[in-house]
Amino acid sequence: MADTESTGSTWRYTWARKQNERRQRTFREAERAWRQRDDELRRLRTLAVDLHGSVAAGHGLPLELAPGEVVFWALPAAQLVEVRHATVLPAPDLTVEPLPAPLRHRLPDGVRATDAGVAVITNRRLVLLGGRGRRDWAYGKMTGLSHDPAAPVSLIQVLDRRRTCGLLVPPTAAADFRFTLTLAFADAIEQRAAVIAQLDELIAEHEQTQPFRPAIATPGQARLTGRIPGGRRTVAVAAALALVVPAVLFESDPPVSPGSDVAAAATPVPARVAAPRAAAPAPSAAAKPRRSPAAPAPSAELRCGAPTNPMGYDFCGGERVRRPDHRICDFFDCAQNFWAARGYLVQCRDGAVSLTGGRREACAGHRGVRRTVFS
Repeated sequence: MADTESTGSTWRYTWARKQNERRQRTFREAERAWRQRDDELRRLRTLAVDLHGSVAAGHGLPLELAPGEVVFWALPAAQLVEVRHATVLPAPDLTVEPLPAPLRHRLPDGVRATDAGVAVITNRRLVLLGGRGRRDWAYGKMTGLSHDPAAPVSLIQVLDRRRTCGLLVPPTAAADFRFTLTLAFADAIEQRAAVIAQLDELIAEHEQTQPFRPAIATPGQARLTGRIPGGRRTVAVAAALALVVPAVLFESDPPVSPGSDVAAAATPVPARVAAPRAAAPAPSAAAKPRRSPAAPAPSAELRCGAPTNPMGYDFCGGERVRRPDHRICDFFDCAQNFWAARGYLVQCRDGAVSLTGGRREACAGHRGVRRTVFS
């Protein structure tokens, strides 16, 4: 009764239940990541519209504001850093980077901390009120600005200072510090609208990548490979062995019995003369049966290494696959969050297939893209 398809305890129903659980789990993970980025983009846009600073924000600070100057943010626990060697920084720009990679509280090579205090961002300048004095970076004189991708360090170059210096801020405040500094610099060059427009574009682009709910797997979609321990991986290994073992046997030479060469030398001369005529056709006739075990190889070559599948997907060429068949994960090793991606079908360098082809983060976490899957 366990193999009947009239009850919910059959292997087909079990396969469908596990497939739906896995698809829903993958969808929830992708949706959570998508929501997190969406919330961050909208928060930054609200901040870009509403943050205008105030004179009251600078009360209590030993800083005299110029007429029309307002304070955007005062950040304690900042450190003044200096670069030991000469360097040229890229020009300041208005690029916004939501949800950057986690930063470690460390100094990059060749950078040392020389003072500590409160960092103040105004609409005219960036100021460090340190224990050894004050350091100002006016936006109008700023020629270079670089944010370290691995550490919460921002390096700055200005016209009236030869040595490159900057600030080390707490890692938890680095993202907001950099965005506020970008807004302040945009205000100084009257380009805040460009920052808001960039955020609008990022939000619109992000909306196009919202994950969709996966299709529901039914017991009728279960394949016989679902009953084999290990599933399609076991079948793939068995198929590979079926192709490799005959080829290895064919390439190996047959064993030579000891003394066979001596026996051939002791054969009478007439037998040796007649042997070539009688045995001449024998090598070609014997060679054909020995090559027959390698006959399945051409079908694998026609797919250019792709596993056997009823969808006709291969690595040879054709049309890119943007909406793969729902059975693809039964024959290919699908990457995590497979159905949540938006792109065309590619194989990653670790063997998994992903729907991230054509995107900047294609095969992220899988060592990059290896090749495209075609139909």
